[in-house]
Parts: sequence; structure tokens; C-alpha cells
Amino acid sequence: MKRTLKTVAVCTLAGFVVSSCASLNKMKKMESDIAYKVTPEVLEAKGGQVDLSIDATIPAKYFNKKVTLVATPVLKFADGEKAYASKTFQGEKVQGNNEVVPYAEGKTVSYSGTVPFEESMRASGLYVKFTGTKGSKTVEYESSKIADGILATATLVDNAPATAIGEDNFERIVPEAKEAAIYYLINSSQVRSKETRSDEIKALEQYLKDAKAAEDMELKNVEIQSYASPDGPLDWNDKLANNREKSADKFIKNNMKKNKIEEYENLDFFKKFVVAEDWDGFKKAMEESNIQDKELILRVLSMYSDPEVREKEIKNISSAFTAVADQILPKLRRSKFVVNVDRIGKSDEELRELAKSNPASLNVEELLYSATLFEDNADKLAIYQAAKQQFANDWRGFNDAGMVQFEMGKVAEAKADFQKADQLSANNKIVKNNLGAVELKNGNVAEAEVLFGAATGLEEANYNKGIVAIMKGEYAAAVEFFGNCNSVNAALANLLAGNTSVASQKLNDNKTGEALVPYLKAVIAARSNDANAVVANLKEACAKDASLKQKAATDMEFAAFFENADFKAVVE
Repeated sequence: MKRTLKTVAVCTLAGFVVSSCASLNKMKKMESDIAYKVTPEVLEAKGGQVDLSIDATIPAKYFNKKVTLVATPVLKFADGEKAYASKTFQGEKVQGNNEVVPYAEGKTVSYSGTVPFEESMRASGLYVKFTGTKGSKTVEYESSKIADGILATATLVDNAPATAIGEDNFERIVPEAKEAAIYYLINSSQVRSKETRSDEIKALEQYLKDAKAAEDMELKNVEIQSYASPDGPLDWNDKLANNREKSADKFIKNNMKKNKIEEYENLDFFKKFVVAEDWDGFKKAMEESNIQDKELILRVLSMYSDPEVREKEIKNISSAFTAVADQILPKLRRSKFVVNVDRIGKSDEELRELAKSNPASLNVEELLYSATLFEDNADKLAIYQAAKQQFANDWRGFNDAGMVQFEMGKVAEAKADFQKADQLSANNKIVKNNLGAVELKNGNVAEAEVLFGAATGLEEANYNKGIVAIMKGEYAAAVEFFGNCNSVNAALANLLAGNTSVASQKLNDNKTGEALVPYLKAVIAARSNDANAVVANLKEACAKDASLKQKAATDMEFAAFFENADFKAVVE
């Protein structure tokens, strides 16, 4: 009897195992009845991630009441596979906290997940792996391919951030002016000999002679400005100011004639104007004076516009008028001469020569400007290095040296120069942008974004923010940052944002000759199923950059053309 009972127990256990296997194998066999809807239909790399959503409709009488099922979406590609996070479902009689799928009516379940993008995923397929468990028995199986991946168009962003130069203030022609005045006695327009021998008139005379003789100076004109003080009748003052202009004109021309400055013969060389009553000069002189009651006098000036009323009211301030008559009015009875000269700096050729042979002979503006006259980065860098040594407290030499080194691919050296510039000029937007460019180039996107934020308002910073926005998958923001720029990145941003016509126009307007220009044109052509344009543009792109052949061969933008003979001839 004992042996009989033992035999029955063994048979019962075997039947349970067979039943468990049968249930799991039935689910495995019926897996093809599950309907999958994947969003997006072709998976896409965005912001460095590959996001997906799956709605799986499980049919009635599929999900055994005692089964626990672990579902794992998996991307499979040539070099391996990448699993998304798993999700567990259970039958109605399983004790657990997982989502329950009824046996009789089935259910539509949803899943969402993300994995970091890797280049090897570019040509891949999405599958779902299942691990079903009932009791002690486990069965593993997987779906057929439920989606293709990966559209990696966003990864075409060119991580070449824009750096900004610390511009020189070099001006080849610098306007200069020398002033002097002669003063008249009250109600007089006679030029007194005492005035012609004053220090300022002598200095003006010497300046005219020096400007005439100097090779780097060009006389432009002489202004003669004649005034009368605002006391007395207006008609008289007008006549007096005009007479002073005539005497001043005669004096300066005679002086120039004596010194053989032939411009005295040119009437157009002299610019003249007359002020009958110099109220502006009066106000300025009052503001600079220590005269008692000057605030009261200034208030009168602001209250009355009629010159006769002004004069009367000021004279009524008897305590101050004597000081005004002695200290202010004599300074206004004058003719002022302004000699305008253009000082002409060194020619470009002279600057190029001196920048190489004798940089110490140049001032900082000349030296920084001379670097811009060279095409070769090595020449530019040598000049900026000289600027760093000669003008060690000027941030621009360090910044501009860093900019050249960044362009040369010497990112670490560039960073050191930018950091020194940052020490010399804290919170400088140009320097902050350039430090951000270094961080972006080094892959530190978050740090770069902060630095570009500190450079807000700078054109280069906006461009760099556009690059960051593409990397983050914020395509509309990228479009705004790039604005009217016709760069490859600007075209890419518009393409990703769905502005295909704008992207096409930017590519057509781009004259840089970059290989990505025709490559993106090929992508646009593929989206409109224009096989001839796809092939023609890819041929041009791959001729400029052979590495694009491999990229195109696995680019899901061209999936519809993978078996096209002309396409294969270009990319193989």
C-alpha cells in the first residue's frame, strides 16, 4: 500500500509539471497573437536617449491565471543588444503586486522606457523577450521584430562651438583736435597783441606747424567759434559776435600764412559759427563757479527763455551780479579756434612686418589688430603670445590666444588661456562663452550650458546654446537660438523641428562646402522619396568625407533605399 501511495504521488507531481509546461508552452506558441503598437514607429535618438512606448494588446484566453510573465524590450544590432527595463505581469491567481492580465477577456497593457543611445544601435530591431514562470517551471521566448531603429539624425549635430575674439580697438585714422581761444574786452572785437602771445595760442600755432609737417597727420579744418556774453541788447551782441568772427578769421589766416601753411587760402578749410549771446557758456561757467547765489541764478536760467528777461532777473540779484560781471562774463567774450586733424596709423603691411620682426614696437591695439591680418593660425598664435607677454594685464591677449588654440584642436591649452583671461576680466561674456565652448567640446554639456547662460546676449553664445538645445532634444528652442544663421546646425535644427522648407533654404544658402550640407539634403530627399536626389547628394557628401559612407549605410533615414543598387554603389 505504501508503494502504491508513493507511485500515485510521483504520478501526480509529474502531471503537475507536464501541466505547467503545457501552459507556458501554449503562451509561447500564442505570442504571435499579441498585437504591438510602438511609438514612435521607428525609434529615434533624442537628447542622447532612445525613448519608446509600447501598447500590447494581449488576446483573450492567452494569459494563464497562474503564470508570472516578465517582459523585456530589447534592441538587437550587429554588435550586440541593449535591454530596456523589464516589466512584470501576472495571472489572476498569482499572489503578487504586478499588473494583472485577465484570462477570459485579455487586456491592453502599456510600457514606456528609455536607454542611452550608442552608435552601434543605428541599424537595429526592437524585440520583446519573455520569461514565463508557473510554479517551478520557467520558459523563455521572444517576439518577432516589432519596430525598427534608430533614427539618429540628431546625432549629426556638429559639436564645433563658436568662440569669440576679444576685439582690438585699433583705428588707423584717429581724429584729434587742438583748441585755443582769444578773449576780447567788453563791447570790443579787436584782437589784442597780448592775446596773440598767450601760451595756448602759441601751443596752437606749434600744433598747426607740426601737423602740417608730420607724415602721419592730415589737417582737416579749423573751426572758428565766436561769441558775445549775454549782457546788453541782443542786436548789439549779434553785431559784436560777427565782428569778433571776422577779426579771429583774419588773425588765424595771417598766422597760417606766416608759417607757410597754405590751407589759409582755402575758404572751405574754415568752418565758422557765431553765437550772439552765449547762454550755454554762461550756464556751464556758473555751474563750475563758487559764486554766492549761483543756484538762484541757475534757477532763473531754467525759468525764463527770453534773453532780456533773463538778463534783467539776473541783474536784480545785486549780491551776485558784480561777481558774475567780474568772473563769468569776460570768459564768454571770445573766439575759439579748433584745429581738427586726422592722425594716420601704420599701414597693414607695416603692421604685418613689425608684428613678426619687432612686436615690442607696437602698442596693444596695433598688436591685436595685426594678428587679424594673418591667415595661418601659427602666425596668429605667435602674435597673441607676444601680446600676452607685453601686456600681461590685458585679458584679450590670453583670450585670443586661447581662441586660436581652440581652433587648432589644442583644447587643454585653450582652456588654460581662457581661465587666465577670466581672472583678468571677471564676468566677461566673451570669456565665459569661450570657457563654455571648451566644456561643450569636452562633453560636459551641463557645465557648458551654465557658462553660455553667463554669456547671454553674445551672438556666439546663442549659436552655442543652439548646439546644446539639439543635444538635449529641444529642437524648437534650437531653432530660436540659431535664428537667421545658415550653418549646418541651424539647418539640422529646423529639419528636426519639422521645418523642412526652412532647412532646405538654409542648406542652399550655405556656402561653406561642408560635407554635411549635401548629406542633409540627401536626408530631406529621402523623406520625400526622391531617389535620384538621395543618390546625387550622398555621392557629393561621401566624396567630401568618405566616413559618411559607413554612416549612410546604417542611417535609417535611408532605410527605403538600402537595397537600391545606386545607393549601394555610393555607400559600399
